[in-house]
This record gives sequence, structure tokens and C-alpha cells, in this order.
Amino acid sequence: MNTIIPGMGFHHVALRCSDLDASIAFYEKLGMKFYTAWGEGDGRIAMLDFGDGGILELFAGGNTNPTADAKYIHFALKVDDVDAAYRTALEAGAKPKSEPKVVPLASAPVKLTLNCGFVYGPDGEEVEFFRILKAE
Repeated sequence: MNTIIPGMGFHHVALRCSDLDASIAFYEKLGMKFYTAWGEGDGRIAMLDFGDGGILELFAGGNTNPTADAKYIHFALKVDDVDAAYRTALEAGAKPKSEPKVVPLASAPVKLTLNCGFVYGPDGEEVEFFRILKAE
């Protein structure tokens, strides 16, 4: 629990899309549920629910050219089965980045072993499917 800013928690991640409708369709094929939308043309915005109340906010008017100084690297989706999520994304039209693998981290103080795989979404955004296998 955050004692400095009570009630703080993750709400949403936002992505700009070159084709908002295609992006909505892609993420719905991953099981996200359309929540709401507003605006017109390149000002359209849509929200989809990950399934746990977290939101993916999609903005129209983007392009597929990444900027050299982008701060965004990827967003990770917690899943029960990384391999199945990865396959589902590929079937929905994602491009592979790195196949699922088990990664033991030399982390401290908590030593983690995780399973993760990465795909590229409709606009080249990196999506990670992520599961912690062990935390010691």
C-alpha cells in the first residue's frame, strides 16, 4: 500500500495508432474488452479493458515510424500461459520479436525466474507476455 499517495495504482497505458480500428480489432483478439470511445477522426480515442480493470488507451492519428528519442520501450501483460498468449497474438496478426523463454535473473534482493515472450503489435509497438515462475 502506498502511504504517501493513498489509492495509487496502475490505471492505463496509452498508445498512438495509425489505424485505430485495426488496433482495437487486434487487442480484442487477445481477449481485451472494448470499454468506451470518444472523439472524431485523428482525435478518436478508445479504451479497452485488459480483463483485470487495467486499461489500454488507444489514440488515433499515429504513424508507424518510431522516434529516436522515445521513452516507451514496451508494455507487459501478465498472463497465466506465456506460450499460449504468444501464439494467440501471432494468430491475431502480431509479428514475432522474441519467442517465449525462461529467464533466471541475477536480481536482488528478490531472485526472480520469469517466462516471457515479445511480439510487435499493429503499429510496431512491443508487447511482452510475462509470468513470474519463481520469486525467492
